Amino acid sequence: MNKVYACIDGLAATAAVIDWAAWSALRLDVPLELLHVLERAPEALPPVGDYSGAIGLGAQEILLKQLSALDEERGKIAQEAGRQMLVQARARATAAGIAQVDSRMRHGDLADTALDLEPDARLFVLGEHYRASGTRKIHLDHHVERVIRAVKRPVLVATAEQFVAPERFVLAYDGSATARKTVETVARSPLLKGLPALLAMAGADTPAAHQQLQEAQQILQAAGFIADVTLLPGEPETDLPALLKTQGAALLVMGAYGHSRIRQLIVGSTTTTLLRVSEVPVLILR
Repeated sequence: MNKVYACIDGLAATAAVIDWAAWSALRLDVPLELLHVLERAPEALPPVGDYSGAIGLGAQEILLKQLSALDEERGKIAQEAGRQMLVQARARATAAGIAQVDSRMRHGDLADTALDLEPDARLFVLGEHYRASGTRKIHLDHHVERVIRAVKRPVLVATAEQFVAPERFVLAYDGSATARKTVETVARSPLLKGLPALLAMAGADTPAAHQQLQEAQQILQAAGFIADVTLLPGEPETDLPALLKTQGAALLVMGAYGHSRIRQLIVGSTTTTLLRVSEVPVLILR
């Protein structure tokens, strides 16, 4: 586990992904590797099919050859574009202060590639891309969701096109065993050292909730963090986005599994709402 992998695709968040990955690699004191996966694009043209009776065998063969040539040319263009993107990404990472930058281009599926590289990964950094299927409905990027579900390493999701170094982090806490493990992971890791922390719990105002927050706060304080706590009276789906709007340049930290409501925030429709409204990056820990 000695590399930060920046998963870049040339879309709008690519520069932010590189910058977040460089920021993370410097704080973790590990090498950075730029990763571009060439996934097979959906067919731009419909399959020719068996229409020999209608268009003739000779015409069908010509069309199939033309489609094959187009597909080959598209693959060459995509590979060259990927190569140039990696060169530019390497220059950007070097300018950010990274002394050791590697790069690789793979063919296949991003989630499968991430699984292959997981034994050597300390952190994966990805960019979030929104696609609308209706006037107001937004879906979580399936690449992000599949990687989060597949790997057992931390994943940092860049949600904006511009990188802004975080001034603090907000840790979504629900008192579960997974949430406590997340707090312990943060306490041990150098990634967030020196940043003020805010432990945020949404739910009923009970003595048990206050005690859980206090115990988590003590873990962070013992590790040298300045840590505050807040108990939000409502639901995480509505109260966390509102809280994040007041935190300026913040990073949202969450556990990957645990209480069902928190898991919804990560891989369900609420995640998309949270990321879109707050526009803060999200660090998902294991």
